[in-house]
Amino acid sequence: MIGHFSQVKAEAMEMAGAKGVRVRWLIAEREGAPNFYMRLFEIDPGGHSPRHRHDYEHEIFILEGRGTALDGGEEREIEPGSFLFIPPQEEHQLRNTSKGPLRFLCLIPKH
Repeated sequence: MIGHFSQVKAEAMEMAGAKGVRVRWLIAEREGAPNFYMRLFEIDPGGHSPRHRHDYEHEIFILEGRGTALDGGEEREIEPGSFLFIPPQEEHQLRNTSKGPLRFLCLIPKH
């Protein structure tokens, strides 16, 4: 299967505490992925994901924009090329501090 992100609808994140966040489910169950999902997130300038935690890990790769990520209780700078590993149950949040969109890939296990 080969696709292009522009063909996948960007959906507003409906999670409490999210501001200016959209997600595109690039690879998920509908594509036949048995173990992992790939999502493309877009956060507007001044926006942020909710501060939350999950029972599963996340792997994130920053594509565009600048911001901060909550890492072990501290906010750290992120930029294109930054990658993050978020272990299960670690509180996390990403904030866009740039004037353009913050875009990143986020991979999660099927849960």
